[in-house]
Amino acid sequence: MKYRMTRRKFTKVVAAGSLSGSLVTELTPNLHATEGKTKPVRIGFIGVGGRGTRLLETILHFKEFQIPAICDVLGENLNKAQALVEKSRGTRPEGYAKGPHDYERLLVRDDLEAVVIATPWRWHIPMSIAAMRAGKYAACEVGPASSVEECWNLVKAREETGVPCMLLENGCYRREAMALLNMVRQGVLGELIQCQGGYLHDLRERIVTGKGTGVELPEGGDYRTRQNRMRNGDIYPTHGLGPLAQYLNINRGNRFVSIASFATKSRGLKAWTVENLGKNHRFADVDWAMGDLVTSVIQCQNGENVILQHDCALPRPRGFMRQVQGTKGIYCEEAGGIYIDGQTSGHRYEPFGPFQEKYEHPIWKDYLKMGIRGGHGGSDYLELRAFIDCLRNRQSVPIDAYDMATWMAVAPLSESSIAAGGEPVAFPDFTNGKWMARNPTG
Repeated sequence: MKYRMTRRKFTKVVAAGSLSGSLVTELTPNLHATEGKTKPVRIGFIGVGGRGTRLLETILHFKEFQIPAICDVLGENLNKAQALVEKSRGTRPEGYAKGPHDYERLLVRDDLEAVVIATPWRWHIPMSIAAMRAGKYAACEVGPASSVEECWNLVKAREETGVPCMLLENGCYRREAMALLNMVRQGVLGELIQCQGGYLHDLRERIVTGKGTGVELPEGGDYRTRQNRMRNGDIYPTHGLGPLAQYLNINRGNRFVSIASFATKSRGLKAWTVENLGKNHRFADVDWAMGDLVTSVIQCQNGENVILQHDCALPRPRGFMRQVQGTKGIYCEEAGGIYIDGQTSGHRYEPFGPFQEKYEHPIWKDYLKMGIRGGHGGSDYLELRAFIDCLRNRQSVPIDAYDMATWMAVAPLSESSIAAGGEPVAFPDFTNGKWMARNPTG
């Protein structure tokens, strides 16, 4: 018998537990769920380029998933993804590749309960909105918002439909990040005063050439290239910001109130192009809009500051620049250590390893015993596990539409501040006051 759930029935089931204020606040998925004893969950994929394929490979670890449909504008990507599913499940998903809006045909299928969205950035919020309005849970990859208005549209769709949307921010599920969350919740660092983070990744070749992405544009490069040519702001904020927002209880007892952003001159991409591709390359004379370093200072309602940085156009090691400072101590990723008043001595950092082991998040204790799997050190598996648990139980999700709108809004807000010479810009309250009553995460 073909599985069916009408949008009206689905929305009633979800809304009963999603708009009452008793939102799911736990990051932790249920690793002890028994697979195969419940009805299979049917999920569609929209976008199966490099990132989408990695998520598809990870989701195939879950035997209770079925993937009836996949959409991608590139036939090569679609064929590879269909073959992956066929090899794992024995059936080939139906393909959708008739142009950039063919995902709309996928969304009207009545045998899908959810979709995973891993397309170029500018499609993330529009596709998430369309999925919610079609009655499908949405699991959306990270990136920047194109405007503050579309963030409001995302929240509006969530509230009007009652259908959840989860941001797939794997940074929140990394082992070190979850151990820090556990330490913060236990008060090890005291009352938090300031946090720092960012996305620090030498992407010069990727930005200039689009090499290895499979989504190259006619004018050269890929969607990241286009963003760097046209925007000057923090266009990839959520990896650095997500864990910090959870430590600070943003949208759950605290909120961002303002942001001031500053950009340096742009030199790194042009210098790399000339040195590696020659002065006759099409991008050798491009004046990139994006500053080499973008630094933002975000002020919080409860008196904390967040320093956020975007650094992708200069040579450097990869990292998140994570630093969490409270009244009792400080964690510093760059130093690889931690300092706790009364526990460490000599005014120097102690290695974080022993503290991480001591304060290992309970889910990671189980996960290490079970065996780590999936990309990004296993965090992809955990975020997808959390999503499927919420979907199967018809619950809201831990990184929800309010969080998605807030974290992704940093991009257009930082652009506005930079354009105004670093003037502070008011940060919208996408919860419309609900932050005062919502419970903290994790």
